[in-house]
Amino acid sequence: MSDNPYQPTNDSAAAPNSGGNVNILNVARYQKGIIWCILVQLFCYVLPIFMPPTLVTLVYLLMLGTAIGSLFYTVMLATQVYSTGVAILMGILALLPCFGLLVLLIINGKATSILRANNIKVGLLGADMSSLKS
Repeated sequence: MSDNPYQPTNDSAAAPNSGGNVNILNVARYQKGIIWCILVQLFCYVLPIFMPPTLVTLVYLLMLGTAIGSLFYTVMLATQVYSTGVAILMGILALLPCFGLLVLLIINGKATSILRANNIKVGLLGADMSSLKS
């Protein structure tokens, strides 16, 4: 061990958002869930325009299911890339209509930057799972 107190250590207890102890496979999986939630939410915002009013209730049920999925994936991904407090805050904000979509886009951007920093190819529907090792 060196006497230099400023020398970096090789500990795995790095800050959660530094990429030091981030599980890349989990980030890729949760990002795919976030992307699907984003797509379904956009679909649910547009779909009632083209539907008869009697079937709009089905869209609202789909939105409710998507909100639950968004909550799950937001908290799980945010605990991987942010601190626990930020993860809880983002989970609560993800439940708000329209504003929750912004939260999903923000956390998706953070996940994309982490994956690209680890040389993982990220496309429109998330990371290329074939380039990840389990």
